[in-house]
Amino acid sequence: MAGQLKVTKTKSGIARNAYFTKVLKGLGLTRMHQSVCLQDTPEIRGMIRKVAHMVVVEE
Repeated sequence: MAGQLKVTKTKSGIARNAYFTKVLKGLGLTRMHQSVCLQDTPEIRGMIRKVAHMVVVEE
């Protein structure tokens, strides 16, 4: 699992639980339609799973 993941924020964190905005910030996503490349680790996969309804993931 040494690959890269491209994560793109597709939905806003406004009017959502503060937990979701903190997870998005932890992933490095602060703006709409912003993309970041992250290492494919179990920790990152867990964070993505929590906000899966707000992001799009490409391998």
